[in-house]
Amino acid sequence: MKHFKFYSKEDILSLTRIHRYETKTGERIQYIKPGQEWPEVIEESAAKYVLLGIPEDFGVKGNNGIGGTDTAWLSFLHAFLNTQSNDFMSGENILLLGHFDFGDIKFLIENNAYNDEEKINAYQHAINIIDDEVESIIKVIASAKKIPIVIGGGHNNAYPIIKGVAKGLYKAEAIPLSQINCINLDAHSGYAVTNGRHNDNAFRYAEEDGYLGKYCLVGLHENYIAQSILMDIHNNPFVDYITYEDIFLHERKNFIQAVAHATGFTEDSYTGIDIDLSCIEDTLSNNLTPNGISTLHARKFVTFTAQDAKVAYLHICEGATQLADGRKNDATGKLISYLVSDFIKELSQEQR
Repeated sequence: MKHFKFYSKEDILSLTRIHRYETKTGERIQYIKPGQEWPEVIEESAAKYVLLGIPEDFGVKGNNGIGGTDTAWLSFLHAFLNTQSNDFMSGENILLLGHFDFGDIKFLIENNAYNDEEKINAYQHAINIIDDEVESIIKVIASAKKIPIVIGGGHNNAYPIIKGVAKGLYKAEAIPLSQINCINLDAHSGYAVTNGRHNDNAFRYAEEDGYLGKYCLVGLHENYIAQSILMDIHNNPFVDYITYEDIFLHERKNFIQAVAHATGFTEDSYTGIDIDLSCIEDTLSNNLTPNGISTLHARKFVTFTAQDAKVAYLHICEGATQLADGRKNDATGKLISYLVSDFIKELSQEQR
């Protein structure tokens, strides 16, 4: 795997603060030991979850956005590995695989594109490389009937994750065809036209290529969906949504009812859980919003979907600890750590 870095015990412990009389998640989490072959380790591991990062911002830059989504992974990892290993979550059922590093491609684009338009086109083209490598590794994880937990990166990665999980579950004979459903907590549709790969059209590509069955959006902002896309959704019986305004302004459904609608809509098959951090109020992102869901609502979303859906994967994306324009927020990684912990705790409780 050309662009993937597998983590060693030393890599993990270098980020883990060891304290006497305490045990951290980083001391319990599983990893690939020297000399082991990674596909076989995943197949044979007792771990239920495989954690990996895709720290890139190609999809954001390919959509003429502000880069920085490549900064969230390390911040998350530092926070997550230093959570307490205890009866609520020990860490032993998690295999930390590693992260992708596409820095060589980014360097070439940044140093050779003649203008902004060429740079945008180059990033959109380069996403095809990311797609292939992400799909390949996710397929192996899913075919071993493990649950991938993927931290981005941009929302463009939803496409290869959906594709890889669908192919992997089909290979494992868990589903009759290579197709899964998805629930997306997002202020934006992720369903823009397929005019080149970027961070706002992953779900449209996944549907057009046959890997996405049913798709439900929770928290869509009415101000940020084009009329043409809205009509496409209305005319598609396999796509549904509940807007932020329906939940919090008009109160047609409360938040948990909205999430329950989404899990009910997608209950016929394995379902991926996507969280776009830009929908969470004041969370650092290319699309930072002053009016969004709370961090508590995000935690309730991941807990309820883990409890009520037939979960295929968890994908958390679009967050940053530092944007290319200089804005910073170190709390983003800790927020992601809470969301991942909540997801694992709820699913582990269901399995006991």
